[in-house]
Amino acid sequence: METRIKIDQVEPAGYKAILGLEKFIESTPLTRTHKDLIKIRASQINGCAFCIDMHTRDARKAGETEQRIYALNAWRDTPFFTKDERAILALTEEVTLISNHVGDQTYTEALEALGESYLAQVILAIITINAWNRIGIATQLIPG
Repeated sequence: METRIKIDQVEPAGYKAILGLEKFIESTPLTRTHKDLIKIRASQINGCAFCIDMHTRDARKAGETEQRIYALNAWRDTPFFTKDERAILALTEEVTLISNHVGDQTYTEALEALGESYLAQVILAIITINAWNRIGIATQLIPG
């Protein structure tokens, strides 16, 4: 497999627009752990090998445990995640699999756990990683 076009080189303005979203997410009060969980879980669902590789390495460097990373695809069946993390993971799954819509219960639980501002930031973080996943998959970015 070879990487296809390099969007950052072919359409730098469009690429910079997505980078702008990423920079915004980095400027928010979202915790490093929450951002890492969102990025890894969405990337798992989407099957973006490049992003899974990058974000699991980043999460490990930031102190995330192997146990929690390995359990992410079965998070509902483990005691390893907090109430807030569970709300974020449920929302990440439903926003990523958007054709099924975001359920009222998932939304309400996330709102109650996180509050409006943090919830908005979480949703934007989920949308951003989904955009990156789609670039990675469409252009066949190769993990390094």
